[in-house]
Amino acid sequence: MSPIPSTAAAARIRPAATPPELLRNFCIIAHIDHGKSTLADRMLQLTGVVDARAMRAQYLDRMDIERERGITIKSQAVRMPWEKDGTPYALNMIDTPGHVDFTYEVSRSLAACEGAVLLVDAAQGIEAQTLANLYLALENDLAIIPVLNKIDLPAAQPEKYAEELARLIGGQPEDCLRVSGKTGEGVRELLDRIVEQVPHPEGDAAAPARAMIFDSVYDTYRGVVTYVRVVDGHLDPRERIAMMSTRATHELLEIGVISPEPVPTKGLGVGEVGYLITGVKDVRQSKVGDTVTNAARPASESLGEYRDPKPMVFSGLYPLDGTDYPNLRDALDKLKLNDAALHYEPETSVALGFGFRVGFLGLLHLEIVRERLEREFDLELISTAPNVEYDVTMEDRTEIRVTNPSEFPGGKIREVREPVVTSTVLAPSEFVGTIMELCQSRRGELLGMDYLSEDRVELRYRLPLAEIVFDFFDALKSRTRGYASLDYEPAGEQAADLVKVDILLQGEQVDAFSAIVHKDKAYAYGVAMASKLRELIPRQQFEVPIQAAIGSRVIARETIRAMRKDVLAKCYGGDITRKRKLLEKQKEGKKRMKTIGRVDVPQEAFIAALSSEAAPSTAKDKDAKRK
Repeated sequence: MSPIPSTAAAARIRPAATPPELLRNFCIIAHIDHGKSTLADRMLQLTGVVDARAMRAQYLDRMDIERERGITIKSQAVRMPWEKDGTPYALNMIDTPGHVDFTYEVSRSLAACEGAVLLVDAAQGIEAQTLANLYLALENDLAIIPVLNKIDLPAAQPEKYAEELARLIGGQPEDCLRVSGKTGEGVRELLDRIVEQVPHPEGDAAAPARAMIFDSVYDTYRGVVTYVRVVDGHLDPRERIAMMSTRATHELLEIGVISPEPVPTKGLGVGEVGYLITGVKDVRQSKVGDTVTNAARPASESLGEYRDPKPMVFSGLYPLDGTDYPNLRDALDKLKLNDAALHYEPETSVALGFGFRVGFLGLLHLEIVRERLEREFDLELISTAPNVEYDVTMEDRTEIRVTNPSEFPGGKIREVREPVVTSTVLAPSEFVGTIMELCQSRRGELLGMDYLSEDRVELRYRLPLAEIVFDFFDALKSRTRGYASLDYEPAGEQAADLVKVDILLQGEQVDAFSAIVHKDKAYAYGVAMASKLRELIPRQQFEVPIQAAIGSRVIARETIRAMRKDVLAKCYGGDITRKRKLLEKQKEGKKRMKTIGRVDVPQEAFIAALSSEAAPSTAKDKDAKRK
């Protein structure tokens, strides 16, 4: 959703609001890589809002990172005209992400719609995120239109998966539309079905204006661009509007719809989806979930805010150059506007300096945010190994919330509680044994198992979040040859036998390398990290011990051998006593250096040791790699 209208778009000002009876607001929901963006491309072409010359694949994916990875990260809204039986309708479509880490984007999009197109790959069938998004849509009381996509593939089995889909949502297999986002087959019928089955928006046109902010973006030239869905009343250009949570008032400089480039209009009425520009540069003025109303005739009640997303994974973000700290703070402020699920607070590290503790919804979210900060704001960052939040109860009943291993308290601990999730794994039935083995090795507890069909099974496990945020998904994919899919949601906390493993260099604790792990895996982590650092830290003039310790007990040790300087090189002859004297002098110097020497850890070693891609998994893997 580019916030700057093109010259041609700005020239064609649309008329005032469309009657609610002619509006249809819907979104496309599916598992990742089931063809949402491709289907959206065909709809844009068929409705004529994008001509053949301007068309490109993944048209609504505006970020380079989305196009490179082939995934949708940001929900994108677009208005399309469609005529059925001689009546012109306006369809407001929202293309949503499919990955579990971006479920919050999907939930906000569903709140702005009355219907949802549930898309299922005709070659892969129902997957974990399909179920998760379907349940979200049902919670919002949306009309569900089941659609099988990719019917042009040789491996497609539309009849088989139509039965699965019908059994899941309650209906007949023939109710499932067959389409191909690639060839355009069945897309006309789908647009007609949307007009027939999605109810039109309802609201009071005579009431004071109320519009829900479901997204926003920061534009360098125009300031904050806010995307809204009008529920009651009417919003007009040049009137003063008020934000109900912050009480801030602004003049509405421009109002319009996205089709698919921003097009100014003479106003937005009941049920319409569009954008507002007030010229405000302060990113805190536009809060996702806030209600916009008319300042002269304000509404008495807000629409109710979105449920705040709970961060699942925490990681520290530090600038490579300490002087970039203010730039990182500004960048996070601007990115927060575009990504409402981002949570961050300042923190300091002895080893890394000033930075931020950032909460993410998952590892992909962490990866995407870091890449966006580096690309869009020209920053160089170090991210610490991801970890989750723990509740520690001391012997004297005081409770401490730990988001960073360095905050883990010393002394007598009564109990440590860790977050757990309910995970759903969908896979072919032949992989049940290997999936169970993987989940049990990650301290999982089986909650149930159901067969969706003869050869597809759904397993439900209760798992500690710390065990799945790192490499669980990769292990699951490799063990099931890529056929399994995973979804998870928070399920409270549980007590666990957790310890903090510290890494000591020359007897000094390096807080950046500390980790909170289960007692059974502490030794493996300590050995792996010590051997990793032995490879990464350059040799010094003196011997450097690397130790992994739990409290005062050392559980693993590696030694970086001293760099040897040949002090006898200048002795080309003479008495042995002269050589011995030189060796004794070197020995004394090394001893003195060892007592006052400090180990310099290069920046590259921190990056390599702390990067999420390179964090150690098991000692056995690292030993094999070293050999």
